Amino acid sequence: MNRLNIKALGLGLGIVWAAYVILLGWIAALSGYGCSLVELIGSVYLGYNPTILGGLIGGVWAFVDGAIAGAVFAWVYNKFTG
Repeated sequence: MNRLNIKALGLGLGIVWAAYVILLGWIAALSGYGCSLVELIGSVYLGYNPTILGGLIGGVWAFVDGAIAGAVFAWVYNKFTG
């Protein structure tokens, strides 16, 4: 049975989620599109708002959040599959 690499999944999910959050913040800053979603995520990620700097701050939060979520998911998956 194949096991998930906890570090790799954590790092991978952290990078993907951070990239999404940064791009969403920057798109909202430049075009106004997605501002309500940025505000919703910003209610959890302190400092995240539709600005260039806010996008970077949100990206840091998202990386940490995504890395933890990916690692926990892989760990639980490995526990149940054996």
